[in-house]
Amino acid sequence: MTTPKPSGPARHFRISGRVQGVSYRANTQDKARELGLAGWVRNCADGRVEALACGDADALDAFEAWLWQGPQLAEVSQVEARDADPSEGDGKDFVIR
Repeated sequence: MTTPKPSGPARHFRISGRVQGVSYRANTQDKARELGLAGWVRNCADGRVEALACGDADALDAFEAWLWQGPQLAEVSQVEARDADPSEGDGKDFVIR
């Protein structure tokens, strides 16, 4: 049985700064779920965090704005965003990879 993939817009993000070791992924997952987004977040080998979110356009805008802030100990210096294919997401949930 396959998991249904979300429909609607999707965005891929790369977040730079002090974003590893500060609970950035867990807080990102919480925020995405609060906004009703599907997708994933993961650490990158180069110290950045990468995320893909799928859902309502207004929710994606709010999510992107939150990514600039992140959790209390984070120091975000850059958020790169691009449109993505919703099929790159992880079904109907937002997971940490």
